Amino acid sequence: MIRIENLTFSFPTKDLYQDISFSLEQGQHCAFIGASGNGKSTLIEMILDQDKHHYAGQIHIEDKTRIGYMSQFMSSDQAPETSVFDFIAEDFLNYEKKIADICEQMATAEDIEPLLEAYQEALDGFQAIGGDDYESIIHKKLNLASLMTHRDLKISQISGGEFKLVQIMKEMLKQPHIMIMDEPDVFLDFENLEALKELINNHKGILLVITHNRYLLNHCFNKIIHLENKQLQEYNGSYIDYNFALLESKIELQELAIADQEEIERNEALIHQLRLNATYSAEAAKGRALRARVKYQERLEARRIQAPFVEIKQPYIEFAWHEDIETYPAITTQDHTIAFDQVLFEHASFEIQSTDKVALIGSNGTGKTSLLRQLVSGHDNIQVHPDTKLTYLSQVQGETLKDEDTVYDAFFEAGFESRSQIAAHLLNFGFDEEILYQPLSKFSGGERNLLQIAKVCGDRANMLLLDEPTSHLDTYAQMALERAIQDYPGGLIMVSHDYYTIANTVDYLLIIQDGELRKISNRKFRKMIYKNHYNKDYLILEQEKKTLETQIAMALKATKFKRAKEICDSLKDVIEKMKQ
Repeated sequence: MIRIENLTFSFPTKDLYQDISFSLEQGQHCAFIGASGNGKSTLIEMILDQDKHHYAGQIHIEDKTRIGYMSQFMSSDQAPETSVFDFIAEDFLNYEKKIADICEQMATAEDIEPLLEAYQEALDGFQAIGGDDYESIIHKKLNLASLMTHRDLKISQISGGEFKLVQIMKEMLKQPHIMIMDEPDVFLDFENLEALKELINNHKGILLVITHNRYLLNHCFNKIIHLENKQLQEYNGSYIDYNFALLESKIELQELAIADQEEIERNEALIHQLRLNATYSAEAAKGRALRARVKYQERLEARRIQAPFVEIKQPYIEFAWHEDIETYPAITTQDHTIAFDQVLFEHASFEIQSTDKVALIGSNGTGKTSLLRQLVSGHDNIQVHPDTKLTYLSQVQGETLKDEDTVYDAFFEAGFESRSQIAAHLLNFGFDEEILYQPLSKFSGGERNLLQIAKVCGDRANMLLLDEPTSHLDTYAQMALERAIQDYPGGLIMVSHDYYTIANTVDYLLIIQDGELRKISNRKFRKMIYKNHYNKDYLILEQEKKTLETQIAMALKATKFKRAKEICDSLKDVIEKMKQ
Protein backbone atom coordinates (compact mmCIF):
# COMPACT_ATOMS: atom_id res chain seq x y z
CA MET A 1 0.00 0.00 0.00
CA ILE A 2 2.82 2.42 0.95
CA ARG A 3 6.47 2.17 -0.04
CA ILE A 4 9.18 4.64 0.99
CA GLU A 5 12.41 4.40 -0.99
CA ASN A 6 15.76 6.07 -0.22
CA LEU A 7 14.17 9.07 1.50
CA THR A 8 16.50 11.88 2.57
CA PHE A 9 15.27 15.09 4.17
CA SER A 10 16.65 17.97 6.25
CA PHE A 11 15.35 21.09 7.90
CA PRO A 12 17.67 24.12 7.67
CA THR A 13 18.94 23.42 11.19
CA LYS A 14 18.66 19.63 11.39
CA ASP A 15 19.11 16.50 9.27
CA LEU A 16 16.19 14.09 9.79
CA TYR A 17 16.52 11.15 7.36
CA GLN A 18 19.37 9.72 5.40
CA ASP A 19 18.42 7.28 2.65
CA ILE A 20 15.67 5.47 4.61
CA SER A 21 13.24 2.90 3.17
CA PHE A 22 10.26 0.87 4.42
CA SER A 23 6.89 -0.47 3.29
CA LEU A 24 3.44 -1.11 4.75
CA GLU A 25 1.32 -4.01 3.56
CA GLN A 26 -2.05 -5.57 4.26
CA GLY A 27 -2.50 -7.05 7.72
CA GLN A 28 0.28 -5.07 9.34
CA HIS A 29 -0.31 -3.18 12.57
CA CYS A 30 2.88 -1.16 12.76
CA ALA A 31 4.31 0.76 15.74
CA PHE A 32 6.42 3.74 14.66
CA ILE A 33 8.97 4.37 17.42
CA GLY A 34 12.06 6.46 18.11
CA ALA A 35 13.33 9.23 20.36
CA SER A 36 11.49 12.55 20.40
CA GLY A 37 12.58 14.97 17.68
CA ASN A 38 13.80 12.33 15.21
CA GLY A 39 11.10 13.21 12.65
CA LYS A 40 8.31 10.66 13.10
CA SER A 41 5.49 13.21 12.84
CA THR A 42 7.24 14.94 9.92
CA LEU A 43 7.37 11.65 8.03
CA ILE A 44 3.63 11.21 8.64
CA GLU A 45 3.11 14.72 7.20
CA MET A 46 5.00 13.66 4.07
CA ILE A 47 2.81 10.60 3.61
CA LEU A 48 -0.36 12.66 4.02
CA ASP A 49 0.84 15.51 1.80
CA GLN A 50 3.78 14.69 -0.45
CA ASP A 51 4.04 18.32 -1.65
CA LYS A 52 4.46 19.84 1.82
CA HIS A 53 8.23 19.25 2.03
CA HIS A 54 11.04 19.05 -0.53
CA TYR A 55 12.88 15.75 -0.17
CA ALA A 56 15.05 13.31 -2.08
CA GLY A 57 13.75 9.78 -2.68
CA GLN A 58 10.31 8.36 -3.41
CA ILE A 59 7.01 7.96 -1.56
CA HIS A 60 4.79 5.48 -3.40
CA ILE A 61 1.11 5.18 -2.41
CA GLU A 62 -1.20 2.96 -4.45
CA ASP A 63 -3.94 4.72 -6.41
CA LYS A 64 -7.28 5.20 -4.64
CA THR A 65 -5.74 4.40 -1.26
CA ARG A 66 -7.90 5.89 1.50
CA ILE A 67 -5.88 7.14 4.48
CA GLY A 68 -7.42 7.88 7.88
CA TYR A 69 -5.56 10.17 10.26
CA MET A 70 -5.68 10.91 13.99
CA SER A 71 -3.50 13.84 15.10
CA GLN A 72 -1.73 13.99 18.47
CA PHE A 73 -3.40 17.40 18.92
CA MET A 74 -7.17 17.42 19.14
CA SER A 75 -10.03 19.54 20.45
CA SER A 76 -13.60 18.69 21.36
CA ASP A 77 -14.71 22.27 20.59
CA GLN A 78 -15.53 21.45 16.97
CA ALA A 79 -18.99 19.98 17.67
CA PRO A 80 -19.85 20.40 21.36
CA GLU A 81 -23.64 20.07 21.00
CA THR A 82 -23.56 17.10 18.63
CA SER A 83 -24.38 13.68 20.09
CA VAL A 84 -21.65 11.05 20.21
CA PHE A 85 -23.54 8.86 17.74
CA ASP A 86 -24.17 11.71 15.27
CA PHE A 87 -20.53 12.83 15.51
CA ILE A 88 -19.26 9.35 14.63
CA ALA A 89 -21.93 8.90 11.95
CA GLU A 90 -21.35 12.32 10.32
CA ASP A 91 -20.12 10.95 6.99
CA PHE A 92 -22.93 8.41 6.82
CA LEU A 93 -25.56 11.01 7.68
CA ASN A 94 -24.15 13.40 5.09
CA TYR A 95 -24.40 10.70 2.42
CA GLU A 96 -27.98 9.91 3.46
CA LYS A 97 -28.89 13.60 3.26
CA LYS A 98 -27.20 13.95 -0.13
CA ILE A 99 -29.02 10.89 -1.51
CA ALA A 100 -32.36 12.15 -0.13
CA ASP A 101 -31.79 15.60 -1.68
CA ILE A 102 -31.01 14.06 -5.07
CA CYS A 103 -34.16 11.93 -4.89
CA GLU A 104 -36.20 15.03 -4.08
CA GLN A 105 -34.71 16.88 -7.06
CA MET A 106 -35.39 13.95 -9.39
CA ALA A 107 -39.09 14.16 -8.56
CA THR A 108 -39.36 17.54 -10.36
CA ALA A 109 -36.34 17.65 -12.69
CA GLU A 110 -36.78 17.72 -16.48
CA ASP A 111 -33.30 16.33 -17.17
CA ILE A 112 -32.81 13.37 -14.85
CA GLU A 113 -29.57 11.96 -16.33
CA PRO A 114 -27.11 14.17 -14.37
CA LEU A 115 -29.05 13.48 -11.20
CA LEU A 116 -28.97 9.72 -11.80
CA GLU A 117 -25.21 9.94 -12.19
CA ALA A 118 -24.88 11.98 -8.96
CA TYR A 119 -27.20 9.53 -7.17
CA GLN A 120 -25.08 6.53 -8.21
CA GLU A 121 -21.87 8.30 -7.20
CA ALA A 122 -23.31 9.13 -3.75
CA LEU A 123 -24.65 5.59 -3.32
CA ASP A 124 -21.28 4.09 -4.24
CA GLY A 125 -19.51 6.34 -1.72
CA PHE A 126 -22.06 5.43 0.97
CA GLN A 127 -21.63 1.70 0.38
CA ALA A 128 -17.81 1.98 0.18
CA ILE A 129 -17.68 2.99 3.85
CA GLY A 130 -20.18 0.33 4.97
CA GLY A 131 -23.24 2.56 4.91
CA ASP A 132 -25.77 -0.24 4.51
CA ASP A 133 -25.31 -1.26 8.15
CA TYR A 134 -23.60 1.75 9.69
CA GLU A 135 -25.73 1.99 12.84
CA SER A 136 -24.92 -1.59 13.82
CA ILE A 137 -21.23 -1.05 13.02
CA ILE A 138 -21.10 2.09 15.20
CA HIS A 139 -22.78 0.22 18.06
CA LYS A 140 -20.16 -2.53 17.81
CA LYS A 141 -17.36 0.03 18.04
CA LEU A 142 -18.98 1.79 20.99
CA ASN A 143 -19.38 -1.54 22.78
CA LEU A 144 -15.77 -2.45 22.01
CA ALA A 145 -14.63 0.80 23.67
CA SER A 146 -17.16 0.41 26.55
CA LEU A 147 -18.84 3.67 25.48
CA MET A 148 -22.29 2.45 24.46
CA THR A 149 -23.83 4.28 27.42
CA HIS A 150 -22.46 7.53 25.92
CA ARG A 151 -24.28 7.05 22.60
CA ASP A 152 -26.72 9.93 23.08
CA LEU A 153 -24.53 12.22 25.20
CA LYS A 154 -23.32 15.50 23.71
CA ILE A 155 -19.64 15.81 22.83
CA SER A 156 -19.38 18.54 25.49
CA GLN A 157 -20.52 16.01 28.12
CA ILE A 158 -17.73 13.47 27.61
CA SER A 159 -14.12 13.64 28.76
CA GLY A 160 -11.15 14.50 26.54
CA GLY A 161 -9.97 10.89 26.60
CA GLU A 162 -13.40 9.61 25.62
CA PHE A 163 -13.56 12.16 22.80
CA LYS A 164 -10.21 10.93 21.50
CA LEU A 165 -11.64 7.40 21.29
CA VAL A 166 -14.75 8.74 19.54
CA GLN A 167 -12.53 10.50 16.97
CA ILE A 168 -10.59 7.28 16.37
CA MET A 169 -13.84 5.35 15.86
CA LYS A 170 -15.04 7.98 13.41
CA GLU A 171 -11.88 7.66 11.31
CA MET A 172 -11.88 3.86 11.47
CA LEU A 173 -15.51 3.70 10.32
CA LYS A 174 -14.55 5.44 7.09
CA GLN A 175 -12.84 2.11 6.34
CA PRO A 176 -9.48 3.58 5.34
CA HIS A 177 -7.00 1.23 3.73
CA ILE A 178 -4.37 2.74 6.05
CA MET A 179 -5.11 4.25 9.46
CA ILE A 180 -2.40 6.59 10.81
CA MET A 181 -2.41 7.71 14.44
CA ASP A 182 0.07 10.09 16.09
CA GLU A 183 0.35 9.33 19.83
CA PRO A 184 -3.34 8.45 20.31
CA ASP A 185 -2.64 7.26 23.87
CA VAL A 186 -1.54 10.61 25.34
CA PHE A 187 -3.64 11.62 28.40
CA LEU A 188 -5.86 8.51 28.24
CA ASP A 189 -6.77 6.99 31.59
CA PHE A 190 -6.28 3.25 31.84
CA GLU A 191 -9.88 2.36 31.06
CA ASN A 192 -9.67 4.37 27.84
CA LEU A 193 -6.19 2.99 27.10
CA GLU A 194 -7.65 -0.51 27.36
CA ALA A 195 -10.42 0.57 24.97
CA LEU A 196 -7.81 1.94 22.53
CA LYS A 197 -5.99 -1.40 22.68
CA GLU A 198 -9.23 -3.18 21.72
CA LEU A 199 -9.89 -0.76 18.85
CA ILE A 200 -6.36 -1.26 17.52
CA ASN A 201 -6.39 -5.05 17.81
CA ASN A 202 -9.82 -5.36 16.16
CA HIS A 203 -9.05 -3.04 13.24
CA LYS A 204 -8.90 -4.93 9.93
CA GLY A 205 -6.85 -2.49 7.85
CA ILE A 206 -3.22 -1.38 7.95
CA LEU A 207 -2.23 0.65 11.01
CA LEU A 208 0.72 3.01 11.46
CA VAL A 209 0.83 4.29 15.05
CA ILE A 210 3.38 6.62 16.63
CA THR A 211 3.54 5.71 20.31
CA HIS A 212 5.86 5.55 23.31
CA ASN A 213 3.28 3.76 25.45
CA ARG A 214 4.83 0.58 26.85
CA TYR A 215 1.48 -1.13 27.40
CA LEU A 216 0.35 -0.64 23.79
CA LEU A 217 3.78 -1.54 22.41
CA ASN A 218 3.75 -4.84 24.28
CA HIS A 219 0.18 -5.79 23.34
CA CYS A 220 -0.82 -4.40 19.94
CA PHE A 221 1.67 -4.58 17.07
CA ASN A 222 3.10 -7.13 14.63
CA LYS A 223 5.59 -4.80 12.93
CA ILE A 224 8.04 -2.21 14.23
CA ILE A 225 9.53 0.75 12.37
CA HIS A 226 12.31 2.35 14.40
CA LEU A 227 13.63 5.78 13.39
CA GLU A 228 16.76 6.88 15.20
CA ASN A 229 19.81 9.00 14.35
CA LYS A 230 18.65 9.60 10.73
CA GLN A 231 18.44 5.84 10.10
CA LEU A 232 15.48 3.48 10.00
CA GLN A 233 15.08 -0.18 10.80
CA GLU A 234 12.12 -2.49 10.04
CA TYR A 235 11.20 -5.56 12.05
CA ASN A 236 8.36 -7.99 11.38
CA GLY A 237 7.33 -9.15 14.82
CA SER A 238 6.35 -7.87 18.25
CA TYR A 239 7.94 -4.92 20.02
CA ILE A 240 9.24 -7.00 22.90
CA ASP A 241 10.99 -9.41 20.48
CA TYR A 242 12.33 -6.51 18.42
CA ASN A 243 13.79 -4.79 21.45
CA PHE A 244 15.58 -7.97 22.48
CA ALA A 245 16.86 -8.67 18.96
CA LEU A 246 18.11 -5.09 18.71
CA LEU A 247 20.06 -5.39 21.93
CA GLU A 248 21.64 -8.68 20.81
CA SER A 249 22.56 -7.07 17.48
CA LYS A 250 24.01 -4.01 19.23
CA ILE A 251 26.29 -6.17 21.38
CA GLU A 252 27.58 -8.10 18.37
CA LEU A 253 27.99 -5.05 16.13
CA GLN A 254 29.73 -2.94 18.74
CA GLU A 255 32.18 -5.73 19.53
CA LEU A 256 32.98 -6.14 15.81
CA ALA A 257 33.17 -2.38 15.29
CA ILE A 258 35.76 -1.98 18.03
CA ALA A 259 37.80 -4.91 16.68
CA ASP A 260 37.71 -3.31 13.22
CA GLN A 261 38.81 0.05 14.61
CA GLU A 262 41.71 -1.50 16.47
CA GLU A 263 42.87 -3.27 13.27
CA ILE A 264 42.57 -0.04 11.28
CA GLU A 265 44.62 1.86 13.88
CA ARG A 266 47.34 -0.85 13.89
CA ASN A 267 47.53 -0.76 10.10
CA GLU A 268 47.61 3.05 10.09
CA ALA A 269 50.63 2.94 12.42
CA LEU A 270 52.39 0.53 10.02
CA ILE A 271 51.63 2.81 7.05
CA HIS A 272 53.04 5.75 8.96
CA GLN A 273 56.25 3.83 9.67
CA LEU A 274 56.56 2.63 6.06
CA ARG A 275 56.18 6.22 4.82
CA LEU A 276 58.95 7.34 7.15
CA ASN A 277 61.18 4.51 5.83
CA ALA A 278 60.37 5.44 2.21
CA THR A 279 61.48 9.01 2.92
CA TYR A 280 65.02 7.83 3.65
CA SER A 281 65.21 4.99 1.12
CA ALA A 282 64.22 4.70 -2.52
CA GLU A 283 64.15 0.88 -2.52
CA ALA A 284 61.40 -0.48 -4.79
CA ALA A 285 60.48 -3.19 -2.27
CA LYS A 286 59.71 -0.63 0.42
CA GLY A 287 57.51 1.32 -2.01
CA ARG A 288 55.61 -1.85 -2.92
CA ALA A 289 55.12 -2.68 0.77
CA LEU A 290 53.72 0.80 1.43
CA ARG A 291 51.29 0.61 -1.53
CA ALA A 292 50.14 -2.86 -0.39
CA ARG A 293 49.46 -1.56 3.14
CA VAL A 294 47.54 1.44 1.80
CA LYS A 295 45.35 -0.84 -0.35
CA TYR A 296 44.78 -3.13 2.64
CA GLN A 297 43.75 -0.09 4.68
CA GLU A 298 41.26 0.91 1.99
CA ARG A 299 39.75 -2.60 2.11
CA LEU A 300 39.50 -2.39 5.91
CA GLU A 301 37.72 0.96 5.66
CA ALA A 302 35.34 -0.34 2.99
CA ARG A 303 34.24 -3.34 5.03
CA ARG A 304 34.26 -1.52 8.37
CA ILE A 305 31.31 -2.55 10.56
CA GLN A 306 28.95 0.37 10.91
CA ALA A 307 28.31 1.79 14.38
CA PRO A 308 25.36 0.16 16.17
CA PHE A 309 21.97 1.27 14.91
CA VAL A 310 20.81 2.95 18.10
CA GLU A 311 22.83 5.10 20.44
CA ILE A 312 21.08 5.38 23.80
CA LYS A 313 20.41 9.11 24.26
CA GLN A 314 19.02 9.30 27.77
CA PRO A 315 18.69 12.81 29.23
CA TYR A 316 20.07 13.57 32.66
CA ILE A 317 17.19 14.95 34.75
CA GLU A 318 17.65 16.32 38.25
CA PHE A 319 15.18 18.50 40.15
CA ALA A 320 17.19 21.17 41.97
CA TRP A 321 16.29 22.49 45.43
CA HIS A 322 17.46 25.40 47.60
CA GLU A 323 18.39 23.83 50.91
CA ASP A 324 17.84 20.89 53.23
CA ILE A 325 14.23 19.75 53.01
CA GLU A 326 12.36 19.75 56.30
CA THR A 327 9.13 17.86 56.91
CA TYR A 328 6.06 19.94 57.67
CA PRO A 329 2.42 20.17 56.43
CA ALA A 330 2.96 21.85 53.04
CA ILE A 331 -0.59 21.78 51.64
CA THR A 332 -3.84 21.30 53.55
CA THR A 333 -7.52 21.60 52.72
CA GLN A 334 -10.82 20.81 54.43
CA ASP A 335 -14.18 20.01 52.90
CA HIS A 336 -13.09 21.06 49.39
CA THR A 337 -15.40 20.83 46.36
CA ILE A 338 -14.74 21.25 42.64
CA ALA A 339 -17.75 21.83 40.41
CA PHE A 340 -18.40 23.35 37.00
CA ASP A 341 -21.58 22.35 35.15
CA GLN A 342 -21.65 19.43 37.55
CA VAL A 343 -19.94 18.44 40.79
CA LEU A 344 -16.66 16.61 40.05
CA PHE A 345 -15.91 15.81 43.68
CA GLU A 346 -16.95 17.27 47.04
CA HIS A 347 -16.12 17.30 50.77
CA ALA A 348 -12.46 16.43 50.11
CA SER A 349 -9.95 16.86 52.93
CA PHE A 350 -6.25 16.07 52.84
CA GLU A 351 -2.87 17.09 54.23
CA ILE A 352 0.30 16.68 52.16
CA GLN A 353 3.67 16.81 53.91
CA SER A 354 6.59 18.69 52.36
CA THR A 355 8.41 15.41 51.58
CA ASP A 356 5.41 13.38 50.38
CA LYS A 357 5.34 12.07 46.82
CA VAL A 358 1.70 11.79 45.83
CA ALA A 359 -0.09 10.66 42.66
CA LEU A 360 -3.49 12.15 41.89
CA ILE A 361 -5.45 9.65 39.80
CA GLY A 362 -8.94 9.10 38.44
CA SER A 363 -10.77 8.73 35.16
CA ASN A 364 -10.64 11.46 32.51
CA GLY A 365 -12.75 14.44 33.50
CA THR A 366 -12.89 13.87 37.28
CA GLY A 367 -11.16 17.14 38.26
CA LYS A 368 -7.48 16.21 38.69
CA THR A 369 -6.06 18.99 36.53
CA SER A 370 -8.56 21.48 37.99
CA LEU A 371 -7.32 20.71 41.50
CA LEU A 372 -3.67 21.08 40.44
CA ARG A 373 -4.42 24.47 38.84
CA GLN A 374 -6.14 25.64 42.02
CA LEU A 375 -2.97 24.77 43.94
CA VAL A 376 -0.96 26.88 41.49
CA SER A 377 -3.29 29.89 41.27
CA GLY A 378 -4.52 29.79 44.86
CA HIS A 379 -7.89 29.06 46.42
CA ASP A 380 -9.48 30.26 49.65
CA ASN A 381 -10.03 26.69 50.81
CA ILE A 382 -6.47 25.50 50.13
CA GLN A 383 -3.66 26.48 52.52
CA VAL A 384 -0.07 26.40 51.24
CA HIS A 385 2.65 26.75 53.90
CA PRO A 386 4.71 29.96 53.39
CA ASP A 387 7.96 27.96 53.21
CA THR A 388 6.60 25.93 50.30
CA LYS A 389 7.80 26.99 46.85
CA LEU A 390 5.65 25.45 44.12
CA THR A 391 6.60 24.85 40.50
CA TYR A 392 4.16 23.64 37.85
CA LEU A 393 4.38 21.50 34.72
CA SER A 394 1.22 21.73 32.62
CA GLN A 395 -0.17 19.04 30.34
CA VAL A 396 -1.16 21.95 28.04
CA GLN A 397 2.31 22.93 26.88
CA GLY A 398 1.15 26.32 25.57
CA GLU A 399 0.47 27.44 29.15
CA THR A 400 4.18 27.50 30.00
CA LEU A 401 5.87 27.51 26.57
CA LYS A 402 4.63 30.05 24.01
CA ASP A 403 4.93 29.02 20.37
CA GLU A 404 6.32 32.38 19.27
CA ASP A 405 9.09 32.43 21.92
CA THR A 406 12.54 31.04 21.28
CA VAL A 407 14.08 28.54 23.68
CA TYR A 408 16.36 31.32 24.93
CA ASP A 409 13.36 33.62 25.59
CA ALA A 410 11.53 30.94 27.58
CA PHE A 411 14.48 30.14 29.84
CA PHE A 412 15.63 33.74 30.26
CA GLU A 413 12.14 34.67 31.44
CA ALA A 414 12.27 31.69 33.81
CA GLY A 415 15.26 33.21 35.64
CA PHE A 416 18.30 31.86 33.82
CA GLU A 417 20.90 34.62 33.57
CA SER A 418 22.93 33.99 30.42
CA ARG A 419 23.14 32.11 27.14
CA SER A 420 25.97 29.96 28.46
CA GLN A 421 24.00 29.02 31.60
CA ILE A 422 20.96 28.03 29.51
CA ALA A 423 23.10 26.07 27.04
CA ALA A 424 24.91 24.17 29.83
CA HIS A 425 21.59 23.34 31.52
CA LEU A 426 19.93 22.09 28.33
CA LEU A 427 22.94 19.97 27.37
CA ASN A 428 21.91 17.60 30.20
CA PHE A 429 18.61 17.08 28.40
CA GLY A 430 20.21 16.25 25.05
CA PHE A 431 19.77 19.67 23.42
CA ASP A 432 22.66 21.35 21.57
CA GLU A 433 23.39 25.07 21.86
CA GLU A 434 22.20 25.58 18.27
CA ILE A 435 18.55 25.25 19.35
CA LEU A 436 18.57 28.29 21.64
CA TYR A 437 17.19 30.73 19.08
CA GLN A 438 14.71 28.39 17.44
CA PRO A 439 10.99 29.09 18.05
CA LEU A 440 9.28 26.60 20.34
CA SER A 441 6.69 25.92 17.63
CA LYS A 442 9.38 24.00 15.71
CA PHE A 443 9.79 21.30 18.36
CA SER A 444 7.95 17.99 18.65
CA GLY A 445 5.55 17.28 21.51
CA GLY A 446 8.17 15.14 23.27
CA GLU A 447 10.90 17.77 22.89
CA ARG A 448 8.62 20.50 24.21
CA ASN A 449 7.68 18.42 27.23
CA LEU A 450 11.36 17.74 27.89
CA LEU A 451 12.03 21.49 27.66
CA GLN A 452 9.19 22.08 30.10
CA ILE A 453 10.75 19.55 32.49
CA ALA A 454 14.09 21.35 32.08
CA LYS A 455 12.41 24.61 33.16
CA VAL A 456 10.90 22.93 36.21
CA CYS A 457 14.30 21.44 37.10
CA GLY A 458 15.80 24.93 37.20
CA ASP A 459 13.15 26.42 39.50
CA ARG A 460 14.76 25.10 42.71
CA ALA A 461 11.31 24.44 44.19
CA ASN A 462 10.55 22.18 47.13
CA MET A 463 7.12 21.07 45.88
CA LEU A 464 6.59 19.88 42.30
CA LEU A 465 3.15 19.94 40.66
CA LEU A 466 3.39 17.76 37.57
CA ASP A 467 0.42 17.28 35.23
CA GLU A 468 1.01 14.27 32.94
CA PRO A 469 4.82 14.66 32.99
CA THR A 470 5.47 11.52 30.89
CA SER A 471 3.22 12.63 28.01
CA HIS A 472 4.96 12.53 24.60
CA LEU A 473 8.26 11.43 26.19
CA ASP A 474 10.19 8.58 24.59
CA THR A 475 10.99 5.52 26.70
CA TYR A 476 14.48 6.60 27.77
CA ALA A 477 13.29 10.07 28.81
CA GLN A 478 10.53 8.38 30.87
CA MET A 479 13.16 6.28 32.61
CA ALA A 480 15.27 9.36 33.37
CA LEU A 481 12.22 11.20 34.75
CA GLU A 482 11.27 8.30 37.01
CA ARG A 483 14.78 8.18 38.43
CA ALA A 484 14.78 11.96 39.00
CA ILE A 485 11.48 11.75 40.91
CA GLN A 486 12.84 8.90 43.06
CA ASP A 487 15.98 10.94 43.89
CA TYR A 488 14.19 14.25 44.61
CA PRO A 489 14.02 14.93 48.39
CA GLY A 490 11.14 17.41 48.21
CA GLY A 491 7.41 16.93 47.80
CA LEU A 492 5.49 16.12 44.63
CA ILE A 493 1.89 15.94 43.45
CA MET A 494 1.64 14.23 40.07
CA VAL A 495 -1.39 13.77 37.85
CA SER A 496 -0.69 10.76 35.67
CA HIS A 497 -2.36 7.91 33.83
CA ASP A 498 0.95 6.09 33.49
CA TYR A 499 0.36 3.41 36.10
CA TYR A 500 3.86 2.07 35.66
CA THR A 501 5.47 5.42 36.57
CA ILE A 502 3.10 5.87 39.52
CA ALA A 503 3.86 2.43 40.96
CA ASN A 504 7.60 3.14 40.88
CA THR A 505 7.77 6.70 42.21
CA VAL A 506 5.11 7.72 44.77
CA ASP A 507 4.49 7.10 48.47
CA TYR A 508 0.70 7.07 48.25
CA LEU A 509 -2.17 8.15 46.00
CA LEU A 510 -5.23 10.38 46.11
CA ILE A 511 -7.91 8.79 43.94
CA ILE A 512 -11.01 10.60 42.66
CA GLN A 513 -13.83 8.12 42.19
CA ASP A 514 -17.63 8.40 42.34
CA GLY A 515 -17.44 12.07 43.28
CA GLU A 516 -15.13 11.49 46.25
CA LEU A 517 -11.40 11.94 46.87
CA ARG A 518 -9.73 9.39 49.13
CA LYS A 519 -6.21 8.29 50.04
CA ILE A 520 -4.87 4.83 49.16
CA SER A 521 -1.46 3.22 49.69
CA ASN A 522 0.87 2.34 46.82
CA ARG A 523 0.56 -1.31 47.82
CA LYS A 524 -3.24 -1.20 47.56
CA PHE A 525 -2.92 0.62 44.23
CA ARG A 526 -0.71 -2.14 42.85
CA LYS A 527 -3.21 -4.79 43.93
CA MET A 528 -6.02 -2.81 42.32
CA ILE A 529 -4.36 -2.51 38.94
CA TYR A 530 -3.19 -6.13 38.95
CA LYS A 531 -6.77 -7.19 39.58
CA ASN A 532 -8.34 -4.91 36.95
CA HIS A 533 -5.72 -4.57 34.22
CA TYR A 534 -2.39 -6.36 34.42
CA ASN A 535 -1.45 -9.99 34.68
CA LYS A 536 0.19 -10.94 37.97
CA ASP A 537 3.73 -9.54 38.32
CA TYR A 538 3.53 -7.67 34.97
CA LEU A 539 4.79 -4.36 36.36
CA ILE A 540 7.52 -6.09 38.35
CA LEU A 541 8.71 -7.93 35.25
CA GLU A 542 8.54 -4.75 33.18
CA GLN A 543 10.69 -3.01 35.78
CA GLU A 544 13.21 -5.88 35.73
CA LYS A 545 13.24 -5.70 31.94
CA LYS A 546 13.97 -1.98 31.85
CA THR A 547 16.64 -2.29 34.53
CA LEU A 548 18.43 -5.05 32.62
CA GLU A 549 18.19 -3.09 29.34
CA THR A 550 19.81 -0.10 31.04
CA GLN A 551 22.54 -2.32 32.48
CA ILE A 552 23.25 -3.66 28.98
CA ALA A 553 23.48 -0.12 27.62
CA MET A 554 25.96 0.82 30.36
CA ALA A 555 28.01 -2.34 29.77
CA LEU A 556 28.20 -1.51 26.05
CA LYS A 557 29.30 2.03 26.85
CA ALA A 558 32.14 0.57 28.93
CA THR A 559 32.90 -2.01 26.14
CA LYS A 560 32.30 -4.88 28.60
CA PHE A 561 30.85 -7.25 26.00
CA LYS A 562 31.03 -10.43 28.06
CA ARG A 563 29.06 -8.73 30.84
CA ALA A 564 26.50 -7.42 28.31
CA LYS A 565 25.94 -10.95 26.97
CA GLU A 566 25.46 -12.33 30.49
CA ILE A 567 22.84 -9.67 31.25
CA CYS A 568 21.20 -10.42 27.89
CA ASP A 569 20.65 -14.03 28.98
CA SER A 570 18.89 -12.80 32.13
CA LEU A 571 16.78 -10.42 30.03
CA LYS A 572 15.67 -13.27 27.78
CA ASP A 573 14.35 -15.16 30.82
CA VAL A 574 12.35 -12.10 31.96
CA ILE A 575 10.87 -11.64 28.47
CA GLU A 576 9.73 -15.25 28.34
CA LYS A 577 7.93 -14.78 31.67
CA MET A 578 6.21 -11.63 30.33
CA LYS A 579 4.85 -13.60 27.37
CA GLN A 580 3.23 -16.24 29.58
